[in-house]
Formats: sequence, C-alpha cells, structure tokens
Amino acid sequence: MTENTSRLLPILSLILAMLLWASSFVALKLAFRGYHPMQVIFGRMLIASLCFLPFVPSFFKLIWRKQDLKYLLTMAICEPCLYFLFEAKALQLTSASQAGMITAILPLLVAILAWGWLKEQIGRQTLVGFFLAIVGACWLSLASESSSEAPNPLLGNLCEFLAMACAAGYTVSLKRLSKNYPPLFLTAVQAFIGSLFFFPFLLLPDIGFPERWQTSSAMAVIYLGTLITFGAYGCYNYGISRLPASQVASYVNLIPVFGVILSMLILGEKLNQAQWLACGLVFCGVWISNRSEKQLVQPIT
Repeated sequence: MTENTSRLLPILSLILAMLLWASSFVALKLAFRGYHPMQVIFGRMLIASLCFLPFVPSFFKLIWRKQDLKYLLTMAICEPCLYFLFEAKALQLTSASQAGMITAILPLLVAILAWGWLKEQIGRQTLVGFFLAIVGACWLSLASESSSEAPNPLLGNLCEFLAMACAAGYTVSLKRLSKNYPPLFLTAVQAFIGSLFFFPFLLLPDIGFPERWQTSSAMAVIYLGTLITFGAYGCYNYGISRLPASQVASYVNLIPVFGVILSMLILGEKLNQAQWLACGLVFCGVWISNRSEKQLVQPIT
C-alpha cells in the first residue's frame, strides 16, 4: 500500500465522521422534541453499547497497561460524560447551526491544552487566531435572537464552548491511547462508561424512563446510537490513530459548514447578517492559526 493510499482511508474516515457529527446536532434537536435530554443521551449510549457487544471477546485479548488507566478515565470523563451534559444543555438553549459553529474553536482548544498539559510549543500566530475565534464566537452569541429553537443562545453557546473544552481533553487523551489500543476498543469504552454514567439520571423523579414511543424522536435516538456514537466515533478514532492530532483537529472545521447547511435544510434555521459576519470571524481566526509554520499539536508519542 502506497503512502498516499494509506493516508486516503483515514482522511475519508475523518470527513465522514465530521458529516455525521454535523448531522448529530440536527438529530439531537429532533430527539429532544419528544424525550428528555438525559433519556436521549442514555438511549444513544445504550444502543451503541449493544452494537459493540459482538466485539467484547476480542477486547479481552488486549494487553492492558496500568499507566494508561488515567488516560482512559480522562478520555471517558471528558467525552462522553461531561461533553454530553454540556452539549445536551446547549442544544436546549441555542440553535443547532450556532452550536455547530462553536465547534470550529476545537482545534485551537486542543493546541492550548497541549501547551498546558503536554508542554508543547504554541506560536504567537496561534494565540492571535485563538483570540479572533473566541471574539467571533462571543459575537455570534450576542447577535443571536431568542426563538423557540434558541430560547437562550448566549448561555447555550457558552455550554457548547465548555463541551468543546471537554472534547479537547478527549482528543489529547485519545491520541495517547491510540498507540496501544485499537480505535474500536476505545470507542466501546466510551459507550460502556457513558451508559453507566447516564443511567442514574433516569432514576430521578423529574426524568424517569420514556413513557411512550414517538417515532421521529425515537428514530433520531437510534440514529445517534448507531451512526453517530458507533459510526462517527469509530471513524474519528481510526483517523486519529493514523494521523497527527493537529491534522485530525483541523478536520473539525468541516462541522460548522455541514452543520449550518443541514440545519437550514432540515430544521429551517437561519442566521442573521451579524451572525454570518461572526461566523466569518471564527473561520478567520481558525485559518490564521492553521497557517502557523509549526503544527498546532505535534504527534504524541
């Protein structure tokens, strides 16, 4: 297999993962119309866990490293646990298109975290781009207008930003782990731990278990558990196991593009003129950071 061919499959996997993740914002909105957010998140984790059951026997053959336990726990706590708590709240308060746009900040958050945690170099140009992207995200939120789909976009976008901070911690941890464990196993760990983490929420009196079947919302949950939690995370974890984390993080910039398009086509959402300008500022900041001579995040060994 040539070098170009060996890179093509992980690149295509990442593009597919970004398209699926962009669609997850729309699917979550549809699911939340019929079920409580915690019911939705647990449902998708449970469905994904069931998809992984046939692979469990092969997982017992893996060689475990005790020193990797902290990275496994960090990965799972960051995502899906805290990540989905923040994202679920975000999509209750803001639109799917705005939430998708906030994801453009993820590559820069990965760079900041790698600088603070892994002591990697971060250039002045990256910091300038990070500042512009943050300003753009704040402008996007402040220019938002309340609606039935976005009752409190300012707080919702803040929650989505916190979700991206968790995703950054997940990405750095995952890159550490991908050297010693297959992508399928790491994705399964997320699903199993996520199911255990979100199940107690269903025991709360104001949440409980779903009382009736609502077709559109239920199909959205099934879609989230199979094509997103099982499929998209599998594609993403495969990509990051084959490519440097900096290159992988840059593909996240496709999510806002896909997200806005899908939100407009399926949910009928629209952005006003100020929000389009704010989106441009976010992309400008990301572009400036990616033009840095050094990679945002070097391959972790």
